[in-house]
Amino acid sequence: MFSAVIKPLVVNMTILFSLIFNANLFFPFRRKMVLTWKQKMMYGVAASFTALLCMMYPIQPLAKTNFDFRMIVILVTTLYIGKTAGLLCTFTVVIARFIIGGPFAYAGATVSVFAYVVGILFRSSFFNVKRKMLYGLMIVFIYLILYIATIIYAVPPLPWRFYVVYFSFFIAMFLALIYVIERLIQFNEQFDDMIYLDKLATVSEMAASFAHEIRNPLTTVRGFVQFLSKDTTDENVKKFAPIILEELDRTNDIITEYLTLAKPASFQLQKVNIDDILHTSVHLLSPLGTMTNVSLHLYTEGKSDVYGDAHYLKQALLNVMKNGIEAIEYGGAVTVHKTVDEKEKEVIITIRDTGKGMTEDELKNIGLPYYTTKSKGTGLGSMIASRLIRQMGGTMAYESRLNEGTTVTITLPLYEGD
Repeated sequence: MFSAVIKPLVVNMTILFSLIFNANLFFPFRRKMVLTWKQKMMYGVAASFTALLCMMYPIQPLAKTNFDFRMIVILVTTLYIGKTAGLLCTFTVVIARFIIGGPFAYAGATVSVFAYVVGILFRSSFFNVKRKMLYGLMIVFIYLILYIATIIYAVPPLPWRFYVVYFSFFIAMFLALIYVIERLIQFNEQFDDMIYLDKLATVSEMAASFAHEIRNPLTTVRGFVQFLSKDTTDENVKKFAPIILEELDRTNDIITEYLTLAKPASFQLQKVNIDDILHTSVHLLSPLGTMTNVSLHLYTEGKSDVYGDAHYLKQALLNVMKNGIEAIEYGGAVTVHKTVDEKEKEVIITIRDTGKGMTEDELKNIGLPYYTTKSKGTGLGSMIASRLIRQMGGTMAYESRLNEGTTVTITLPLYEGD
């Protein structure tokens, strides 16, 4: 009896782990995945196939009953991928269960639907919690209450040893999948960081090789343009000299960005009052916002200090806020919100604009060398800001929707000294 229960469970476990690793191979898991409808459907099809395989190897302690791990597939798919993929998987499982038939078909379909409903109810909160294993344990217990209630109502009593073994494996498997997925997300993010740092090193080496050599002749050219335009009577020189000087200054700013990127920043990590930095940054950018009909709003919850470099932190924040202002074309607002997460020992700064937003492809490329959505720009500003935040032990993440705006979330380590 014991081996008849364990063997199907081990097969089900193997099937589920195969789904996770194969799915990550084709569509690597990310903290907040932005999937197209086609990708969601592909995940749904893969999940449906996996659930059907689980149903092919059930435990049958009672004639016509089918105990397996198909409900775990529905739960995990709904929590991580979303309601579209979860609904497709649930629909497939329900149809298959009715095809298998038997007096307990309705009970089997009901527990599958319950898995989808629980996944939908907890999906949004599941992504926002830090301790997903603990939260996942709560989710699976809530689902098991519905599952066990359905069994008690619709299925004749089974030996208590069977329930202990089956539900123990059920809980362990669900938590194991959450753990594996979270680890895969962590590995994928580390791999992305390695690629990012490799690109950063390439750009830095190239920048260091020619930035200084270009700046010297530019300074000479600028001096001669100023000299020629000072006492000239030529109308064309008077007309076009300011434009030439403006473009030379813009070129010089670009070279300065390259030099900032090429030269490793000399950080003085210490206690920094983040509220002062935020108030100063908003104050400095208010005139630019007024010129472009953009209002800036700052909200801070609780006083806190971070561990960082005041100068470079201000530089990074100014860059992000300025990008938010420039993304707004016909008036709008940039909202800066600071909160403190005492449990995780970090300060969270969200900078949200009501600008034009970005497409999924643009969002994937933001922060890469030379990539920019502005007509004038090098794309190095966002890259420099990201590097500065990283060097202070923080993170910077982007969320955006086309024509709705962009949100930049910056986390910084909380200062815990005296």
